[in-house]
Amino acid sequence: MTRRKRKFFGSIGMLVFVMVYALVVMVIAQGRIQEAGKTAQFIFFLLAGVGWVLPIMPLIKWMERADS
Repeated sequence: MTRRKRKFFGSIGMLVFVMVYALVVMVIAQGRIQEAGKTAQFIFFLLAGVGWVLPIMPLIKWMERADS
């Protein structure tokens, strides 16, 4: 697969992942985090805000791989 095709499919995959991830985080935040203290809310939103990066990194590395 060429780099151009990998970037196309990877971009679609990232968009789908981020949309699903955001929905899941919103459901968790709406259900459980509202009753938590301010410190717990801060920690949750901090971790949720950067938590999507780790699962996406292998996809980005795959997208940027050189053509064979």
